[in-house]
Amino acid sequence: MPSTGKETSQPLVGFGDIKVNSIDGWETFFDEGKAFLHTATAAQQKKKESFTPEILYNIIAMAIEKFVMAALMKHGALPYNHTMTDLVEALDDVFPGMINELRDQLLLMDSYQEICDVDAFNIKPPGTDEIPGMLEMAARMQELAHHRIN
Repeated sequence: MPSTGKETSQPLVGFGDIKVNSIDGWETFFDEGKAFLHTATAAQQKKKESFTPEILYNIIAMAIEKFVMAALMKHGALPYNHTMTDLVEALDDVFPGMINELRDQLLLMDSYQEICDVDAFNIKPPGTDEIPGMLEMAARMQELAHHRIN
């Protein structure tokens, strides 16, 4: 058909047309996060001496990481790295405002173990009194991730 000169050009694909696919395995990450959180919560409630605050911190951090990864993967995204700072940045990019209430607590988690630099690593175990707050934060992260994957 000949051109009338009145047609407007439309972009072939707009940003709204791009569909992001989930990354396989996000369900496993969420389930692993629940298992880590359950382990840490049960150990804390039973006051098991073998679960020191440092061990509980690491289990809780793994739970949080798994929840974050599940939510990001469900939405086709990955963080640049796996420090809490990187996870927070990825969450802010993919879900703006989702973790506003938890941001400072999540970022504080990085201060206990700065282990990326082999020559200048720093480990400062949390106190026993800090563990309940970390467990609450992990449970809240589970809720937020659950909301984003359903």
